[in-house]
Amino acid sequence: MPQLEATLELNYRSEAYRDAYSRINAIVIEGEQEATDNYIRLGEMLPEHQEELHRLSRMEARHKKGFMACGRNLEVSPDMDFAREYFAGLHGNFQKAAETGNVVACLLIQALIIEAFAIAAYNIYIPVADDFARKITEGVVKDEYSHLNFGEEWLKAHFEESKDALEAANRENLPLVWKMLNQVENDAAELGMEKEALVEDFMIQYGEALSNIGFNTREIMRMSAMGLAA
Repeated sequence: MPQLEATLELNYRSEAYRDAYSRINAIVIEGEQEATDNYIRLGEMLPEHQEELHRLSRMEARHKKGFMACGRNLEVSPDMDFAREYFAGLHGNFQKAAETGNVVACLLIQALIIEAFAIAAYNIYIPVADDFARKITEGVVKDEYSHLNFGEEWLKAHFEESKDALEAANRENLPLVWKMLNQVENDAAELGMEKEALVEDFMIQYGEALSNIGFNTREIMRMSAMGLAA
């Protein structure tokens, strides 16, 4: 149980911990802001689901406030410049897809990749978080599963006509996730979060989402490995 053992050794007020936290906290704040904006944009693209997507957007905005409070609790200023650069690839790809009306790519980026990434990170963080952040994160992760579910349900209902576009969006965007995980490996370790556990949890969440949409096991293995060795 290396993560639980790590909790006993973490000093949440140390300079090393707070320095790493300034970047990790910024990433989750920016991730929630990206989600807030992305669900608004998806509501414009899917007007028949606009009310539901706006509800998801409001939930993400609340999550952002919660994570900002986590930073204040540890007297840490989030490094938002770092976080915006961190999300630049996925952000740019979502904007490009939205401009061309590619709903499938937008849903894959936000409702599958970003949500699965968030759920994995929060699942691994909760056992090693300080008490204040643990309570906030436990509440957030329950919400994120409903966001993942929206994307799954829409894509499942449109699977046959969306399959090629999903595979293309996966090829373009999943390699970015592996780069993002590598980029924060040291900071995550400082917080007691193991990269291997993050990768494993992400692949479970993402693979289950692809399965629920309609992909078979062989297709999921091929899609999930895309860019993994990059």
